[in-house]
Amino acid sequence: MAHPASVRWPPLRCTAGGGVLIIREATLRDAPIFERWDLDPDVIACSTDDPTAEEAFNGAEWAAEIAANSDVSCLYVATLDGRPIGGLQVIDPHLEPTRYWGDIAPNLRAIDIWIGDPADRNRGLGAAMMRLVINRCFADGADAIVIDPLNSNVNAHRFYRRLGFRPIGRRLFNDEDDCLVHRLERDDWRASP
Repeated sequence: MAHPASVRWPPLRCTAGGGVLIIREATLRDAPIFERWDLDPDVIACSTDDPTAEEAFNGAEWAAEIAANSDVSCLYVATLDGRPIGGLQVIDPHLEPTRYWGDIAPNLRAIDIWIGDPADRNRGLGAAMMRLVINRCFADGADAIVIDPLNSNVNAHRFYRRLGFRPIGRRLFNDEDDCLVHRLERDDWRASP
Protein backbone atom coordinates (compact mmCIF):
# COMPACT_ATOMS: atom_id res chain seq x y z
CA MET A 1 0.00 0.00 0.00
CA ALA A 2 1.20 3.53 -0.72
CA HIS A 3 2.28 5.71 2.17
CA PRO A 4 -0.64 7.67 3.69
CA ALA A 5 -1.16 11.28 2.76
CA SER A 6 -0.19 14.28 4.87
CA VAL A 7 -1.56 14.68 8.40
CA ARG A 8 -2.56 18.27 7.55
CA TRP A 9 -6.24 18.33 6.71
CA PRO A 10 -8.99 20.82 6.05
CA PRO A 11 -11.49 21.12 8.91
CA LEU A 12 -13.39 17.99 9.93
CA ARG A 13 -16.94 18.33 11.27
CA CYS A 14 -19.83 16.44 12.80
CA THR A 15 -22.62 16.98 15.29
CA ALA A 16 -21.83 16.13 18.91
CA GLY A 17 -22.73 17.30 22.38
CA GLY A 18 -25.79 19.15 21.08
CA GLY A 19 -23.78 21.28 18.67
CA VAL A 20 -21.42 21.35 15.72
CA LEU A 21 -17.98 19.90 16.44
CA ILE A 22 -15.20 21.13 14.15
CA ILE A 23 -11.59 20.01 14.22
CA ARG A 24 -9.32 22.55 12.55
CA GLU A 25 -5.58 23.05 12.32
CA ALA A 26 -4.25 25.07 15.25
CA THR A 27 -2.98 28.58 14.55
CA LEU A 28 -0.69 30.85 16.54
CA ARG A 29 -3.80 32.53 18.00
CA ASP A 30 -4.52 29.20 19.75
CA ALA A 31 -1.25 29.12 21.75
CA PRO A 32 -2.77 30.85 24.83
CA ILE A 33 -5.65 28.35 24.82
CA PHE A 34 -3.26 25.39 24.79
CA GLU A 35 -1.23 27.06 27.55
CA ARG A 36 -4.34 27.47 29.73
CA TRP A 37 -5.43 23.87 29.16
CA ASP A 38 -1.90 22.69 29.91
CA LEU A 39 -2.21 24.02 33.48
CA ASP A 40 -5.22 21.85 34.34
CA PRO A 41 -4.26 19.18 36.91
CA ASP A 42 -6.09 16.42 35.00
CA VAL A 43 -4.29 17.31 31.78
CA ILE A 44 -0.95 17.28 33.61
CA ALA A 45 -1.82 13.92 35.20
CA CYS A 46 -2.32 12.45 31.72
CA SER A 47 1.21 13.44 30.69
CA THR A 48 3.28 12.49 33.74
CA ASP A 49 3.25 10.20 36.76
CA ASP A 50 5.40 12.67 38.69
CA PRO A 51 3.08 14.82 40.87
CA THR A 52 5.82 17.45 41.28
CA ALA A 53 6.48 17.80 37.56
CA GLU A 54 5.67 21.01 35.79
CA GLU A 55 4.73 19.55 32.44
CA ALA A 56 2.97 22.63 31.12
CA PHE A 57 4.37 24.36 28.05
CA ASN A 58 4.44 28.12 28.10
CA GLY A 59 2.83 30.18 25.34
CA ALA A 60 6.09 30.50 23.39
CA GLU A 61 6.58 26.72 23.40
CA TRP A 62 3.02 26.16 22.19
CA ALA A 63 3.54 28.81 19.50
CA ALA A 64 6.68 26.96 18.38
CA GLU A 65 4.81 23.63 18.32
CA ILE A 66 2.02 25.15 16.25
CA ALA A 67 4.45 26.92 13.91
CA ALA A 68 6.11 23.53 13.33
CA ASN A 69 2.89 21.99 11.95
CA SER A 70 3.86 19.97 8.91
CA ASP A 71 2.83 17.07 6.72
CA VAL A 72 4.14 14.64 9.38
CA SER A 73 3.00 16.30 12.64
CA CYS A 74 0.07 18.64 13.13
CA LEU A 75 -1.76 20.14 16.11
CA TYR A 76 -5.51 20.64 15.87
CA VAL A 77 -8.13 22.47 17.92
CA ALA A 78 -11.60 21.03 18.39
CA THR A 79 -14.40 23.56 18.74
CA LEU A 80 -18.02 23.08 19.73
CA ASP A 81 -20.20 25.76 18.18
CA GLY A 82 -17.06 27.87 17.76
CA ARG A 83 -15.80 27.48 21.37
CA PRO A 84 -12.44 25.67 21.74
CA ILE A 85 -12.89 22.49 23.79
CA GLY A 86 -9.85 20.35 23.12
CA GLY A 87 -6.75 19.58 21.18
CA LEU A 88 -5.33 16.77 19.12
CA GLN A 89 -1.98 16.02 17.62
CA VAL A 90 -1.71 13.66 14.68
CA ILE A 91 1.68 12.43 13.54
CA ASP A 92 3.23 10.03 11.11
CA PRO A 93 5.42 8.22 13.66
CA HIS A 94 7.65 6.71 10.98
CA LEU A 95 8.60 10.09 9.52
CA GLU A 96 8.31 12.38 12.56
CA PRO A 97 11.73 14.03 13.07
CA THR A 98 12.07 13.62 16.87
CA ARG A 99 11.85 9.82 16.44
CA TYR A 100 9.70 9.69 19.59
CA TRP A 101 8.28 6.31 18.50
CA GLY A 102 11.72 5.00 17.55
CA ASP A 103 11.96 2.38 14.82
CA ILE A 104 8.32 1.97 13.78
CA ALA A 105 6.71 0.68 10.61
CA PRO A 106 5.47 3.04 7.89
CA ASN A 107 1.77 3.58 7.13
CA LEU A 108 0.82 4.29 10.74
CA ARG A 109 -0.59 7.30 12.53
CA ALA A 110 -0.21 8.31 16.18
CA ILE A 111 -2.81 10.45 17.93
CA ASP A 112 -2.80 12.43 21.16
CA ILE A 113 -6.02 13.97 22.43
CA TRP A 114 -7.08 16.08 25.38
CA ILE A 115 -10.19 17.93 26.48
CA GLY A 116 -9.17 21.26 27.94
CA ASP A 117 -11.82 22.25 30.43
CA PRO A 118 -13.31 19.89 33.03
CA ALA A 119 -16.87 20.95 32.08
CA ASP A 120 -16.34 19.53 28.58
CA ARG A 121 -15.19 16.11 29.79
CA ASN A 122 -17.38 13.01 30.03
CA ARG A 123 -19.85 14.34 27.45
CA GLY A 124 -18.86 12.13 24.51
CA LEU A 125 -16.90 14.93 22.85
CA GLY A 126 -13.56 13.11 23.03
CA ALA A 127 -15.07 10.04 21.40
CA ALA A 128 -16.57 12.19 18.64
CA MET A 129 -13.21 13.91 18.10
CA MET A 130 -11.41 10.58 17.92
CA ARG A 131 -13.93 9.06 15.49
CA LEU A 132 -13.52 12.00 13.10
CA VAL A 133 -9.73 11.75 13.17
CA ILE A 134 -9.64 7.94 13.02
CA ASN A 135 -11.95 7.97 10.00
CA ARG A 136 -9.70 10.51 8.28
CA CYS A 137 -6.51 8.57 9.08
CA PHE A 138 -7.92 5.38 7.59
CA ALA A 139 -9.47 7.21 4.62
CA ASP A 140 -5.98 8.56 3.88
CA GLY A 141 -4.50 5.05 3.78
CA ALA A 142 -3.10 4.42 7.27
CA ASP A 143 -2.85 0.71 8.14
CA ALA A 144 -3.20 1.27 11.90
CA ILE A 145 -3.20 3.93 14.61
CA VAL A 146 -1.07 3.86 17.76
CA ILE A 147 -1.52 5.73 21.03
CA ASP A 148 0.60 5.93 24.17
CA PRO A 149 -1.40 6.69 27.33
CA LEU A 150 0.45 6.43 30.61
CA ASN A 151 0.25 2.94 32.07
CA SER A 152 -1.29 4.50 35.19
CA ASN A 153 -4.09 6.21 33.23
CA VAL A 154 -6.69 3.43 33.39
CA ASN A 155 -9.50 5.81 32.39
CA ALA A 156 -7.72 6.49 29.10
CA HIS A 157 -7.25 2.74 28.57
CA ARG A 158 -11.02 2.18 28.93
CA PHE A 159 -11.75 5.11 26.60
CA TYR A 160 -9.45 3.80 23.87
CA ARG A 161 -10.69 0.22 24.21
CA ARG A 162 -14.27 1.44 23.70
CA LEU A 163 -13.05 2.89 20.40
CA GLY A 164 -11.58 -0.48 19.38
CA PHE A 165 -7.92 0.00 20.35
CA ARG A 166 -6.13 -3.01 21.81
CA PRO A 167 -3.20 -2.84 24.23
CA ILE A 168 -0.01 -4.18 22.68
CA GLY A 169 2.43 -3.66 25.54
CA ARG A 170 4.16 -1.36 27.95
CA ARG A 171 6.93 0.91 26.76
CA LEU A 172 9.12 3.55 28.33
CA PHE A 173 9.21 6.76 26.27
CA ASN A 174 11.84 9.46 26.77
CA ASP A 175 13.40 7.31 29.50
CA GLU A 176 10.63 8.36 31.90
CA ASP A 177 7.08 7.91 30.60
CA ASP A 178 5.77 4.42 31.41
CA CYS A 179 3.06 3.94 28.79
CA LEU A 180 0.69 1.18 27.74
CA VAL A 181 0.75 1.38 23.94
CA HIS A 182 -2.52 0.60 22.17
CA ARG A 183 -3.14 -0.03 18.49
CA LEU A 184 -6.20 0.11 16.25
CA GLU A 185 -6.02 -1.88 13.02
CA ARG A 186 -7.91 -0.74 9.93
CA ASP A 187 -9.85 -4.04 9.76
CA ASP A 188 -10.90 -3.77 13.42
CA TRP A 189 -12.18 -0.23 12.80
CA ARG A 190 -14.18 -1.38 9.77
CA ALA A 191 -15.73 -4.16 11.86
CA SER A 192 -16.69 -1.88 14.78
CA PRO A 193 -20.33 -0.78 15.10
